[in-house]
Amino acid sequence: MAKYVGVLTAGGDTPGLNAALRGLGKSALGEYDLQLIGFYDGFRGLMNDRSVILDEQRLSGILTFGGTILGTSRDKPHRMPVGEKLLDMTDAMLEVYEKHHLDALVCIGGGGTQKNAYRLMQKGMNVITIPKTIDRDIAMTDTTIGFDTALGIATDAVDRLHSTAHSHHRIILVELMGHNTGWLALGAGVAGGADVILIPEIPYQPEVISEAILDRVRSGKRFSIVAISEGAITKKSSEELETLLKQKKDARDKAEKQTAVEKIEAWQNMQANKTISLAQELEELTGLESRVTILGYVQRGGIPSARDRLLATELGTAAASMIVKEKYGSMVAVRGEKMEAVPLEKVVDRRRTVPLEHSWIKAAKRVGTCLG
Repeated sequence: MAKYVGVLTAGGDTPGLNAALRGLGKSALGEYDLQLIGFYDGFRGLMNDRSVILDEQRLSGILTFGGTILGTSRDKPHRMPVGEKLLDMTDAMLEVYEKHHLDALVCIGGGGTQKNAYRLMQKGMNVITIPKTIDRDIAMTDTTIGFDTALGIATDAVDRLHSTAHSHHRIILVELMGHNTGWLALGAGVAGGADVILIPEIPYQPEVISEAILDRVRSGKRFSIVAISEGAITKKSSEELETLLKQKKDARDKAEKQTAVEKIEAWQNMQANKTISLAQELEELTGLESRVTILGYVQRGGIPSARDRLLATELGTAAASMIVKEKYGSMVAVRGEKMEAVPLEKVVDRRRTVPLEHSWIKAAKRVGTCLG
């Protein structure tokens, strides 16, 4: 008897999602006789039963497409906007799961999707996840769908900014995605020859950066490129956040905890436009004209790289194999040259940050890059 499998893509879009759907679908249909049902727009589509049969025709020709043919959203099953309220809709999703007689549900997404899939698993669904995010920050996997393409786009941007920085004797700060981890900025900064790289894992000091830039000026180099993660913060801000988080942890009652939460939210609001603020501060400290380029969603768009297509195909086909072997409650992880099933409880509420002894950091230091 054929098994019925649901699939959805959730969270931010990344290049390679369609390649993963194709890899999952073609192997499911051709090798394992699995019937595939896609749900539109992430968990919201699962809640509303907005579904489509993913047959050979729908899966054909999508390997090189960016985005996702199923659409996506950032809705959370347990806090779903319904009217003017946020409701727990996991039971409604379970009803749809059972209505379609699904044997498994494949969720393709980032850290938030892993956590949301885990919640559905606890409701009784057989869940398998595939990791995707340009941030490369999902725990227990070496890499994720979308990172390689985004790295290439970010590196190209750093490359292109060299000529205008050199021509106008400017400091150019290029802000790259990465709220909590610096894989993208670090990789693009090293590959693109940035003079300064700032990542969340290493709080920076503007005075240290300005001195590194002035050292370049004194050696006859009157321009500098700064690659900065959107989540990078100053050493002072890092210390402030640690104090606020400790206050939240040590809160003795609900009122104290709420006060701590409000202080953290106020601190987060103060971090807005920090790249622009840093550019202004560096201009004052160095006397050099500064400009800011924020790449934003450009990093998530376009045709997936060859490496991302290969990775997505491997992960998709591995997921189909895991369904047949009934390795439910797992994420398909990249571990060296292999695809392995990792229990979701080992993935959720964890993050893969850049180790301070990572080879990319060592390489950056050895070529004289300032890390703040």
